[in-house]
Amino acid sequence: MSNEQIAIFAGGCFWCTEPVFSQLKGVSKVESGYIGGHTTNPTYKAICNGDTGHAEGIRISFDADAVSFETLLEVFLVSHDPTTPNRQGNDIGTQYRSAVFCQNQAQHDAVEKMIAEFNEAQVYGAPIVTQINGAETFYPAEDYHQYYFDKNPGNPYCMAVAAPKAAKIRAKYAALIKG
Repeated sequence: MSNEQIAIFAGGCFWCTEPVFSQLKGVSKVESGYIGGHTTNPTYKAICNGDTGHAEGIRISFDADAVSFETLLEVFLVSHDPTTPNRQGNDIGTQYRSAVFCQNQAQHDAVEKMIAEFNEAQVYGAPIVTQINGAETFYPAEDYHQYYFDKNPGNPYCMAVAAPKAAKIRAKYAALIKG
């Protein structure tokens, strides 16, 4: 990749967010993990208990010459409900919060600008509550979580929640989908 950059988003269960972004042109890797907490080397069990303060997140490696951070950010805001604190659908807890972990000032500025534009346009019926954070340590999730949707397409949760999210993005952003 000629202009590789990183974007880190938390928007609910990483089983649901990973397939949304792995289908996009310019994205070379999507890694599920934990970010934004107060312990080192968290585990899935620990974060599910809500004791570590981490969010389930994804670290996206992308070629900024093929897809911009702003495009990824728009897909992020459209692919989940950024108006509900600590919740995505039936998933409730701080690990499911909506957050962006900005890697630099340009990303921070882009997030502030896009959230303001979405709120001004009243894209949702409520204000966006997505947290805007600086870069923090990203802890990769256990191996079985990586590309979980691709490995387990028949999982009921994947079929009911992840598949519709990925399909929604394919329909709305068809030009961005890998061939």
